[in-house]
Amino acid sequence: MGIIIWLIMGGIIGWIASLIMKTDGQQGIILNVVVGIIGAFIGGWLAGMLGIAGGSINDAGISIPSILVSLVGAIVLLAIVNLFRRGRPR
Repeated sequence: MGIIIWLIMGGIIGWIASLIMKTDGQQGIILNVVVGIIGAFIGGWLAGMLGIAGGSINDAGISIPSILVSLVGAIVLLAIVNLFRRGRPR
């Protein structure tokens, strides 16, 4: 059941992050899921480094703080990808 939650929440978080970063037209649903899941790992790692409670959807399950941490991680991931793709963040 955990993998299904990862896929669904990863897709939603990746889609929201791509809307915020204006890269939605460049990605499909598979890339949204990948961005959401990897972003959750990045967000959880950053939250742990900064001492912020809440974790990510990978660690803490589904809650508002974990969704926000995962969303921030996905936005950071897309910003890094945009840096390499265009030479500047969007």
